[in-house]
Amino acid sequence: MPQKPAPTAESFQSGEIKEVVVRDLRKFNDRRGWLVELFRHDELAAEFFPAMAYISSTHPGGARGPHEHVHQADLFCFLGPSNFKLRLWDNRPESETFGNVMTMIVGADDPKAVVVPKGIVHAYQNVGDVDGIVINCPNRHYLGEGRREQVDEIRHEDDPETPFRMD
Repeated sequence: MPQKPAPTAESFQSGEIKEVVVRDLRKFNDRRGWLVELFRHDELAAEFFPAMAYISSTHPGGARGPHEHVHQADLFCFLGPSNFKLRLWDNRPESETFGNVMTMIVGADDPKAVVVPKGIVHAYQNVGDVDGIVINCPNRHYLGEGRREQVDEIRHEDDPETPFRMD
C-alpha cells in the first residue's frame, strides 16, 4: 500500500473518524442530586476498558493538547460545569479516515463520553466562563505499570509548526 503523505493544517478535512466513539451522558436526577454512568463494560470494546481514572480542572480559555498516544486510548467524560471545544485529528496513515478532523462542543450543555483511540491527536479547550472538569479513564496506566515506563505521549502543543491547531 502506498504511504500517505503527512497531513498539513490545510489538508485536514471535516469528517467522522473511524473508531472514535461518542456517547451521550445522561444525568439521572432525584431529590438528592444527580448520577451519571461514565462507562459500562457492556457498552465498550474490551480494548478500551479503563485501567485507571483521573479528573482534571481547566480554567476558562485553557487548553490541553494537542497530543497523541502510541499505545493508550482515552475515555474522556465531559459533564460540566463548563463547555469544551474538543478537536480530534486522525493521524493514522493506515486509517481510511486519515486526515479527517472532528470538532465538537461538549460539557455542561451537551454531556458526552468520547473514546479516543491511540494515534488520534486530541485537544480540548474550556470555552466557558467557569473552571471545567474532565474525567479521563484511559486503558493504560500513566507511566506504565508501577510508574516505571516513559509517558506514552507525543506532544504537538510545543511545536510552533504543528498542523494540529484549535483555531
